[in-house]
Amino acid sequence: MTSRDVARAAGVSQATVSLVLGDKWRGRVSERTAGAVRETARELGYRPNLAARSLRLGRTRTALLVVPALTNEFFARVHTGASRVAAEHGFGVVIYPSPEGIGPARDPFDSARTALDGVIASSMAAEALAAMRGGGLPLVMLDSDPAATDAAATVNVDITDGMRRVTEHLLTLGHRRFVHLASAVDSWTFRVRATALAEGLRGVPDAVVRTEAAALEVNAARQAAERALSGSGPRPTALVCDDDIQAAGACKAVRRLGLRVPEDVSVTGFDDLALATSVEPELTTVRLPAEDVGARGMATLLAVLEGRPPESVALPVELIVRGSTAPPPP
Repeated sequence: MTSRDVARAAGVSQATVSLVLGDKWRGRVSERTAGAVRETARELGYRPNLAARSLRLGRTRTALLVVPALTNEFFARVHTGASRVAAEHGFGVVIYPSPEGIGPARDPFDSARTALDGVIASSMAAEALAAMRGGGLPLVMLDSDPAATDAAATVNVDITDGMRRVTEHLLTLGHRRFVHLASAVDSWTFRVRATALAEGLRGVPDAVVRTEAAALEVNAARQAAERALSGSGPRPTALVCDDDIQAAGACKAVRRLGLRVPEDVSVTGFDDLALATSVEPELTTVRLPAEDVGARGMATLLAVLEGRPPESVALPVELIVRGSTAPPPP
């Protein structure tokens, strides 16, 4: 099976097939024709000779995806989305998680840089970013401050809107005494959450928020929540957690203190992991489009490699209201 066979079956020229399957058809071939060529190639089971094509282009058709941890479901979904788009364009994805399992990853491929075409990175350390830029590799950042990097583009989710929705939901229920169970990892995404929560409460005269930092794991979050709920003064009625794992720990703390979720204390998470519907009551949380983040990151990198202008985006989020939130006790 050759590209000539695809061209004949689709009723187009072999050059058109090459443009479409090489993802260089925009501005040269109509979208309808491109779709017909791709469908014909699928029906015929045609696979382009990517090895030969890579030699002609001087590329390995390999992207590096750097994430803080693969044990976190969010980043596993990011990888799924990136790999799906990469496969559609004949690319492979090499994934590198931080050796520590959390926090910024370090520069992973100093000796193998020539085997990569570009990098998609989330929460990467500054020195690693400098090394990647020095190697001349195109870089797309995920979950990172657009103003603090000179990457080709950034792909984020609208974290500010997510925390704003959580805050408005709890205020509408009547809550005024909050604890922010904050991530101990110092990264842009968690700083944005803290800022958005503070701003959402600023205009409410009787609202009070206290911060307890905790690692992104259940036991650390449970201990932090127990401290917050056992302190002096009026007991907080809402625990706002930076992610669902912390929220699960917060729910354990509430129960261990002989209290109930949500009758005595409301708990919110962030991310909408599978865990959010595995606990009882199920978590009110913010759903982040993790697969879309990975897919958009890979598509943006491909645009850079093809010489097309990349676009920085902030993908929308959704507040998912479940059983872990209710009006505060009278």
